[in-house]
Amino acid sequence: MKAANKKYVCSVCGSVHSKWVGQCPDCQSWNCLEEVTSLSQPKNIGFLGKTSEAQDLSEVSTEKVVRVDTGIGEFNRVLGGGLVPGSVVLLGGDPGIGKTTILMQSIGMMSSDQRLKTIYVTGEESPSQIKIRADRLNLRDLNFKVLAETSVNLILLEIERLKPDVIVIDSIQTMVNEESQSSPGSVSQVKESAARFVKLAKQKNIAFFLIGHVTKEGAIAGPRILEHMVDVTLYFEGHSDGRYRIVRAIKNRFGTVNEIGVFFMTDGGLREVSNPSSILLSRHEKPVSGSVVAASIEGTRPILVEVQSLLDKSSSGVPRRLTVGIEQNRVAMLLAILSRHGDVSTSAYDVFANIVGGMRLTETGADLPILLAILSSLRNRPFPSDTVCFGELGLAGEVRPVSGGVLRIKEAHKQGFEKAIVPKGNAPKNSPDNMEIFVVSRLSEVLALFVDG
Repeated sequence: MKAANKKYVCSVCGSVHSKWVGQCPDCQSWNCLEEVTSLSQPKNIGFLGKTSEAQDLSEVSTEKVVRVDTGIGEFNRVLGGGLVPGSVVLLGGDPGIGKTTILMQSIGMMSSDQRLKTIYVTGEESPSQIKIRADRLNLRDLNFKVLAETSVNLILLEIERLKPDVIVIDSIQTMVNEESQSSPGSVSQVKESAARFVKLAKQKNIAFFLIGHVTKEGAIAGPRILEHMVDVTLYFEGHSDGRYRIVRAIKNRFGTVNEIGVFFMTDGGLREVSNPSSILLSRHEKPVSGSVVAASIEGTRPILVEVQSLLDKSSSGVPRRLTVGIEQNRVAMLLAILSRHGDVSTSAYDVFANIVGGMRLTETGADLPILLAILSSLRNRPFPSDTVCFGELGLAGEVRPVSGGVLRIKEAHKQGFEKAIVPKGNAPKNSPDNMEIFVVSRLSEVLALFVDG
């Protein structure tokens, strides 16, 4: 009989230790070690279920991988061009955001249009509840098999019988691996269940979608190692009570990270938004103070978003700095740059900054638009509605170039903008027709051009 070994697994980083300690030696987190009892694994068995032998790299087969069309163009974009057979995709997001909906739509289309065998494994709902959900979303034409089961062993037996091409596991936190003595959702259960699915995906060339619960901080629940085990990690962004949804690739072994797909929720499920710039711009009837259009890059896609700012006299000794969709510390840094190199102080004002449409800007190219939106609100002077801008601001007051400058300018021209403020390093050799380009290299030049002029 196999011997049972007691181990302690860190719920933060997933490291394994032979004894319990108060602080994890690897990630330095406190009170995060959980006791697990695991059975010793048989020796001399490789990752693909057989003894492995090293090969010369020149002898490795380089057959072209044919991606599977998910039936949803925006979903294909986020995955890097389609679903790779044998890959494991982890999809996380808040409750009610649309994880189940988009996967039901996708595997339904794959089974109907491409005659692929697909299974939806649910550990949280019964088959009748899945049917009710499909009817409510007007997804009656979808054709896929439903399995209500949490036992990993029984799921693997059903997979062996049906031999499917694509499988959805909803959710990985509800799966139970009988070889582990821990409760469902624990670190060891999530880790070992995911490991068995990943191994099967590589052995049988089956594509897996794993739905993951998220914590109150927004991270996928369970060990961090879960995100390292899978091939692709996707996050649903947006508010469950809002109309628009964004799927962002955080990790992708087969495509670009930070690529996004934009959707909006309807009674019939999620629908694609092929031109996100059109929905993220307010298009005010006349220019308003505190509103600036930023030319951003998400993955390989240029997107125009509206940056809004509002400054109000502070009623306390400590002015507030509140942001939505923008890193708060970066706004504080931009205010310091504006004060030091622009001689414009905001110490007496509460500063509020927002990205319209629920977007989240993390790239440095948004520095210049944010700063100009703050200036526009402070001086109650509307920014020109026919102008876009982008650029990173350095602590010395310089305007630094960013990646994808040509793509940003082309997208702005496509949306009808006539002017653009760009860093000197992003100045195009040939400007688009009827578009005026203003090149800046210092913050003082920006202020002189659009504020003091």
